[in-house]
Amino acid sequence: MKATKKFLLAATLAAGLAATGCAPSSSSASGGSSDAARTVNVGIVYSKTGPLAAYGEAYYEGLQAGIKYATGGTGKVGNATLNLTYQDDAGDPDKAVALAKDLIGKDYKILAGTVVSGVALKLAEQAAQNKVLYISGPAATDALQGINKYTFRSGRQSLQDVATAGTFVESLQGKKVLVFAQNNAFGQGNVAAVKAVLGAKGATVEQVLVPEDATEFTPFARQIIDAKPAMTFVAWAGATSGAMWQALTQQGVFDAAPVVTGLGDTSTYSAYGAASSKISFLSHYFKGAGGNNAVEQEMVKDVEAAGKKVDLFTPDGFVAGQMIVQAVKSGASVDDMVKGLEGYEFDGPKGKESVRASDHVLMQPMYQAKLVQKDGAWTPELVKTVPADQVAPAEKKS
Repeated sequence: MKATKKFLLAATLAAGLAATGCAPSSSSASGGSSDAARTVNVGIVYSKTGPLAAYGEAYYEGLQAGIKYATGGTGKVGNATLNLTYQDDAGDPDKAVALAKDLIGKDYKILAGTVVSGVALKLAEQAAQNKVLYISGPAATDALQGINKYTFRSGRQSLQDVATAGTFVESLQGKKVLVFAQNNAFGQGNVAAVKAVLGAKGATVEQVLVPEDATEFTPFARQIIDAKPAMTFVAWAGATSGAMWQALTQQGVFDAAPVVTGLGDTSTYSAYGAASSKISFLSHYFKGAGGNNAVEQEMVKDVEAAGKKVDLFTPDGFVAGQMIVQAVKSGASVDDMVKGLEGYEFDGPKGKESVRASDHVLMQPMYQAKLVQKDGAWTPELVKTVPADQVAPAEKKS
């Protein structure tokens, strides 16, 4: 279950990357506080298996490309060699904690990779207790924001999703918004986020929370209709997405009120059935959403060269690679790494991104999208790019 991979790439590869003009120059990746050669151990705890394994795979592929990009293809930061060890938490918080403790006991000062929100919260605790750097991945829980000085994230958070949803309507004053979600940390986080963001705009927020192991969704779809909302916000993840959307369609939820939801990974594009063209999608990322900037192009090229395709959480892995390299450039101590990430501004696959120093929010643009038929398949199309400052969560100090 434990696999260690050192990113030691040939000098010819580094030269080839430099010739493209897209990868950082050797000077940009050659920081660090000492000329002495050293190895920096980085523990990647993520869902290789489990309910969100597809998200874990996208993160993994993005991370490979991000490390390659940020180090100019060398796998080194100055004289420091990155040693990445991958551990599969299978989406289990207790297992993730055990893996993290083992890595920390072996002097790993950097942990990253989390896909599951419940896992992320547990690893944030470990980071604070053991004073190690922790960079969460696709896990979207807002509870990580400002939780402690050692915890960062390389993806977006629920508040950014919800703020993007709010850009679809002009005014919610006095209107009812219903949140339809799974009864887990992700779903509960979305309820809290909708109350915080759309509630602040005058909306009354209610929720229908579905047990995570549910497979029959008709009764829950009926609850949406009975609530008579002005808008339904759906927050869902995992393998049951298709059955859930089918139930909502069959019960006439889309005819009762507008539905806004997050655009999922590529496997979900065909899951909405007849409702596909009726849904207003907020989006964290899809291929081309970043405007095909130079960084996005490099990410896509490297992932596709590995025989894979970029997906919803590929940028989370790529940005994690950029953040890991930035941390190592900033010094050998964890405190130096933390300081080096606070206020860090960089060009990512989504465009201009930055780490807000006060609470470690990853400031990033978000997107409005729709699904359209293209070559017989449903394909996302960009409607609007929402600037980072328009979807920034309220500041929270740790």
